[in-house]
Amino acid sequence: MIEEPLTQIMPVHHSSVDLPASPGVYLFKNEHKIVLYVGKATCLKERVRAYFSNNPDRIMIPELVRRADSIEYIVTNSPSDALILERQLIREHKPRYNSRLKDDKSYPYLILTDEEFPRIMYTRQPPKKCRIWGPFPNVGAAKQVMQLLRSQFGIRDKDCRGEDGCLAMHIGLCQGPCIDPEGYPEKVKIVTNILDGKATELIEELIFSMDRHSEKEEYELAAKYRDMIRAVRSVTSQRMISSTVYRDCDSIGIAVKGELAAVVVIHANGGVVRGQEVWPLVHRGDISESISIFVSEHYSNRLPPKLILTPIPLPPTVTNWLNIRKGVSVKNHVPKRGDLAKLTTLAKRNAEIQIETISRKTSGSLEQRAADEAAVLLGMDSLNHIVCFDMAQLVGDARVGASISLRNGRPAKKEYRTYTVKGKAIDDLRMMSEVVERWLKRIEEYPDLLLIDGGKTHLTLIANLLQEHGLENEFQLASLSKREETIHRVGKEDLVLDKKGRALVHARDEAHRFVNKFHRKVRSRTRLSDPLENIEGLGAKKLQSLLRHFGGKQGIKHASVEDLKTVPGIGNSLAIRIHKMIQE
Repeated sequence: MIEEPLTQIMPVHHSSVDLPASPGVYLFKNEHKIVLYVGKATCLKERVRAYFSNNPDRIMIPELVRRADSIEYIVTNSPSDALILERQLIREHKPRYNSRLKDDKSYPYLILTDEEFPRIMYTRQPPKKCRIWGPFPNVGAAKQVMQLLRSQFGIRDKDCRGEDGCLAMHIGLCQGPCIDPEGYPEKVKIVTNILDGKATELIEELIFSMDRHSEKEEYELAAKYRDMIRAVRSVTSQRMISSTVYRDCDSIGIAVKGELAAVVVIHANGGVVRGQEVWPLVHRGDISESISIFVSEHYSNRLPPKLILTPIPLPPTVTNWLNIRKGVSVKNHVPKRGDLAKLTTLAKRNAEIQIETISRKTSGSLEQRAADEAAVLLGMDSLNHIVCFDMAQLVGDARVGASISLRNGRPAKKEYRTYTVKGKAIDDLRMMSEVVERWLKRIEEYPDLLLIDGGKTHLTLIANLLQEHGLENEFQLASLSKREETIHRVGKEDLVLDKKGRALVHARDEAHRFVNKFHRKVRSRTRLSDPLENIEGLGAKKLQSLLRHFGGKQGIKHASVEDLKTVPGIGNSLAIRIHKMIQE
């Protein structure tokens, strides 16, 4: 537990860097207080001084020091606390110069809730009081494991009412502890052990219990344990390769292509290789840092094995933390020969195959390239999910809003939403605030960027709204004004977009098109009762100008043809048609 950290800030210059000789975390920040890099240290004084040496050990260090204006450091009680805090800060700030899991917020977890009769759930945002496993890079596999555990052991899920039985119980997906709780805690323990990776020991215990009940001629109970043994084996048996030395071991391989990396984890236990996981990683030029960050993320919510094979040795801070997580010593090897070296080579080769696949998926389309270019332009690691809002009204009438979603640069039309303004606001600012707040209350997945059509005033209003809801650090916020296609962001200089920002312009234009389509649909419902809507040549913009010029329909009714011609965009023939219509 990290208690009462000590925080200090100082300008970045070798003559003024004087940190304590204590464990902790340091943050390089620029002039706008944006975090550029987060690092951990057993001794802050020595580690940060190394950044100002004549021969830095990483390519990115000179650029980092040049861009930084201050260093903030946080003293912790131990190096292990520093590792945990570093991971938390990287998640929060997504610093430009840190390696980190790509799209880490989108990976799902499996959880068991903290209830009398726990539920098993699949979620991207785990609640605080629960047992957590994950994250899982393979969404389909995570769902399959959950469904298999439910069908084999009858664990409750999120939809279980917990009373009088339910459909899940009748179709065999829930034991129904609301009716008969006997044996449910034991099944929850079994599921917990499976997810903790203790299947071998668990199977031995179940076999012992089965044999014991069989000797006592308690055949029904023995059969139940037999079925449990089959269920555990069906969940955990994914045999690929066998060797007598593969005992509770993970082999980690990494392959790099530019700023993108693929990390492969091959799991081996009980003499067999049981499968692998593939993780995309944002890589910043240091293999040691990328591996360390990955290991601390990967085992934060799952039990580490007894042996971890890596391409380079893990730092002592990381191995000490793994020991604490495991409760016993965790060994780290960089094997050079034998079966373990074969497993390391296998992980490396799989990573090399995966990096090519990931690279093609990341930049394989024009839309994705546009999103990637926009991300670089905004200084973001990725821009694979954009949500954009726009508003439309006709002088207080037909007040509507809409949001569109772009995934990998492409419209995700199933995620488009329309809003009819319910409040009394007639200005775009308060209307925008209302619909964005309604969106925030229903959002299930945060985008990389929330983009709004408007200027700095719109930006400030929505930024304050996000702060009120405690979401200011969950995703990036920007507004895009039509004048010179300028992007506005909180605490950053305005940015005039060039062709590299075409994904942002496309998002704004698509939101504008979609909200206007909805606006026309809403207005068409009242067109029969409003003769002005039926005048040929009088579109929405000209009608809005007309209403504003005369202060409403009553002013138009008393206007002459000459008066009507004074409105921009309305010529003689249109003025005559308008006058004729309102006089009828």
